Amino acid sequence: MIAPNKAELLQRFLGSLPPGTAARLAKAVEVDRLIDGRMLPHDLILDGLRPKLRSAEPARTLTPTRVFCSPFEDLLTSRPRDGKQKGRIARDSIQPVWNWLETTLAPEAMAAYVAGVKEAVLGYHREVAMSCAAELWPAAAEAILAALADEAGAKAARRVLGSEAALHDAREMALMLSVGPEILEVQAQLEKPVTRMTDDLLWPLRDIYTRIIEKTPDAAPYVAVIVMARLERPWEALKLPLFVSRQSQDTLISSTDMGLVGEVLFSDLDHYLSVIRAARPLQFDVDAVCGALAGFAELSMGLVKEVEMRRDGKWGQRLMKSRATVAEALEVFMEKAPREIFAALPTHRASYRGGPVSPDLVKAPDPEKRARALDYARLVAGCRPFAQAASFAAALKNASDEIRIGLNLYNEELLRELRAAEPGNETRAHAEEYFELAVALTSLSFSEEEGELFRRRGRAALAPAAAA
Repeated sequence: MIAPNKAELLQRFLGSLPPGTAARLAKAVEVDRLIDGRMLPHDLILDGLRPKLRSAEPARTLTPTRVFCSPFEDLLTSRPRDGKQKGRIARDSIQPVWNWLETTLAPEAMAAYVAGVKEAVLGYHREVAMSCAAELWPAAAEAILAALADEAGAKAARRVLGSEAALHDAREMALMLSVGPEILEVQAQLEKPVTRMTDDLLWPLRDIYTRIIEKTPDAAPYVAVIVMARLERPWEALKLPLFVSRQSQDTLISSTDMGLVGEVLFSDLDHYLSVIRAARPLQFDVDAVCGALAGFAELSMGLVKEVEMRRDGKWGQRLMKSRATVAEALEVFMEKAPREIFAALPTHRASYRGGPVSPDLVKAPDPEKRARALDYARLVAGCRPFAQAASFAAALKNASDEIRIGLNLYNEELLRELRAAEPGNETRAHAEEYFELAVALTSLSFSEEEGELFRRRGRAALAPAAAA
């Protein structure tokens, strides 16, 4: 057992590794676990490496668990959740279901499967490992569904698995396992990443869908969800239900089982929306908000492109409501942006009777106000490409115009102060600090070129004072 402080240090170290190194280490650790090595903390190491492995998407070592999960791997998610989302299976549910099968539902079949896969993987026989899985999948699916067939069984399973959501995850796993060979055919047609959903892909996918609906009708709608997970443009997965049903309107697709992929896509919209709504004006993660906005804008535009969204349709209404909520949340930030930016650039009037506004250089820039001003400038710049799609373009334009006008005036007055400031005194030092902040804000609010031009003008303003 590793002490908590040492485990934390190990996790930090593993999280700092380059993706390639992390992938090689993960393979070594997984092989060590396959041969029943007991010296390494396998789970701890792999948990620390997981973020790097997700970003690198390396070819992972086959393990009994990974092979078992093949039919539903495209449904897996690590996002926090409040409840069960149909079409999404939490990664945290894998181990409880695996343990349930190993200890209660099918211990003999699981033991034989694990031994067979280990031997096949260590002997570099991938096909044999997949054959072992293909034999287990229907038996595991039957055992899970039988255990959940009545309320008494579901109640017992709920205790074992830990939650209602995990129970529904187990049911979905079983559904995918029952059509495992067909799901592998779908995956084979769509080697990641698929850049475009073409007619050449739609025809074989429709054939697989038809076979699945004849064998296990409840599993058929998941074909489009698996397709979605393998596309660079996930919304193009809607082409499959449109192709199968020969419909084009959201009102006709959303009311059928084939609308499942649309519901999953809308759950992604809801995720982006929740990130944006969780941001607070005095404390927010710029990258998280801009990333969520980019995802929301791209996905919402993709949905409109693929499906005829009727204003009175279920999806059309939902999309309009989501856009309105995003716009409302971001309009608050756009309204505050000019105030927060100029709070970091204090000014005063040259005389009590009025006169031009000049930079107040009595104190150095306030660190908190400086950081907030830069965050708001980054936010406004990051939102600019997506404001139209998210329906807050007018608010962003107003904020941008106010910031640019104010910065232009401030920058000119600051240059005047730089020319007049004497080298070595406190005012000169403060002026130079405000100048660096103004350069950064100008680069964000105008462009990198404008920021660099202002920097050169500032250097020129400082040169005479330095020479004196």
